[in-house]
Formats: sequence, C-alpha cells, structure tokens
Amino acid sequence: MKPAINRLKRAQGQLNAVIRMLEEGSDCRAVVTQLSAASKAIDRAGFSIIATGLEKCLESDDPTVDRAEMEKLFLSLA
Repeated sequence: MKPAINRLKRAQGQLNAVIRMLEEGSDCRAVVTQLSAASKAIDRAGFSIIATGLEKCLESDDPTVDRAEMEKLFLSLA
C-alpha cells in the first residue's frame, strides 16, 4: 500500500498546485498539465489498490468474496 499512498500524496500536492494556479490566473496549458498529472496519479493508485485487493481476495478461501464484484470495481477505474 505504501506506493499507492505515495501516489495519492503526490496527487494531493498536484491538486493543491492546480488550485493555486487557477487562483493566480496561470496559463491554462500549465494548469491542464498539472491536472492531468494528478488524474494519472489517482488512477494509478486506484489500480494498485484494486489489484492488491483482487490478489488478496483470490488467494483467500473466504466464500463471501465475490470475484465478479472485485472485477467490476477494477473496471470502474477504466
């Protein structure tokens, strides 16, 4: 989970930068670049979290684990 947490913290910083840039009237290309970077960081963290969850669920013998539900969660990020 540490890599996912690091990515989310990076995204948080990027979002703060986007807000600041908007408040300061920065160039829209720079704003969009930062927003895109934040979005990618969030997406990658989400994929990492879901993939880890899928892996753990598939390894467990827990009968309550719904593989289809986990796959649906994974695909919801796409």
